[in-house]
Amino acid sequence: MNDLLKSQFDAVAQSYDLQRRQLIPCFDDFYGAAVSWMNTEIDTPRILDLGAGKGLFSSFAKQRYPNAKLTLVDTSEEMLKVARQRFGNDPNVQYIAADYCNYPFTEQYDIILSSLSIHHLTHPDKSTLFQKIFNHLTSGGIFINADQAAGSSSYFDNRYKEQWEEDVLKSGLAEQAIEASILRRKQDINATVEDQLKWLRAAGFAEVNVVYSYNEFTVFFNLK
Repeated sequence: MNDLLKSQFDAVAQSYDLQRRQLIPCFDDFYGAAVSWMNTEIDTPRILDLGAGKGLFSSFAKQRYPNAKLTLVDTSEEMLKVARQRFGNDPNVQYIAADYCNYPFTEQYDIILSSLSIHHLTHPDKSTLFQKIFNHLTSGGIFINADQAAGSSSYFDNRYKEQWEEDVLKSGLAEQAIEASILRRKQDINATVEDQLKWLRAAGFAEVNVVYSYNEFTVFFNLK
């Protein structure tokens, strides 16, 4: 994540979760689908959340697997401060303030999650990260990426953005917050679904598919 984007997320750390429901028109279905595919028979799964922010996605994982051992990684220390408040003194939750692309992970994980983060990376960095994720999953482990995807053509890509702005303007969110979100979105580097599926297969995943899609909001499920 570049320094400008990091500073923008630092600035909204306290309010970001409240805004997210209004900034994602399909919030309930989007996260609901992601959580429904978070399947493992392990009672105490090791879960890594990349770009965890304030821990929203991790909190859904914790609700499903109360005994899970969570690792939250984010470049924004301000976001992670709020995540610490969310999880309190839970000894099974640890935090890493770092760029997950460069961080030297040493553990293997049963589930790796990411939500609305990877689309900020360049396309080569996305492909490299998918390989890194594959390498740090246990056999049978899963990677769930709830993220944004570019339209298959400029026509669809522009319509997705137009419809998102229309929905957000009707959401009741304060004008200042909407303007800040539109500014942050200028940093997006969305990749098409087709390209991401190609990179995931190239990384070695045995099963790869889109399990939810609403315009650009897409949930990818991947099994090692």
